[in-house]
Amino acid sequence: MPYLHEIRVTWGDCDPAKIVYTGRIPWFALDAINAWWEHHLGDGWFQMELDRNVGTPFVHMSLDFRAPITPRHRLICAVAPVRLGDSSITFRVAGRQDGVLCFEGRFVCVFIVASDFVKRSAPPEIRALIEPLLEPAEERQQNSA
Repeated sequence: MPYLHEIRVTWGDCDPAKIVYTGRIPWFALDAINAWWEHHLGDGWFQMELDRNVGTPFVHMSLDFRAPITPRHRLICAVAPVRLGDSSITFRVAGRQDGVLCFEGRFVCVFIVASDFVKRSAPPEIRALIEPLLEPAEERQQNSA
């Protein structure tokens, strides 16, 4: 099951067309991924960087827009890890309002030693946490439909 993160979309998130600014959508997705880390690891990116010396900068983001996002309903972002490499992790994020798929995207991060900004393998305790949570391919197809 993907982790569900609720976002309150506000009037300030919108443009003159009365829909969310395009640039806010990656922010919503990244907020949901950070919440995924907090929920599963107990630490978000801030604590990971400072307390664990583990960074996860993004190296790739892709988004497909399916329907407009407005302040009318809460935006529910479903987050799931879909791939774990030696030094990278890929997340799938799907945002829905009132049951309608509004966007879906893939977000790839690499693990680094935060203090040196040098690539590293996923820490063993983080790898052990992520592996059982990886979303199977057939589930990814169902969740994006």
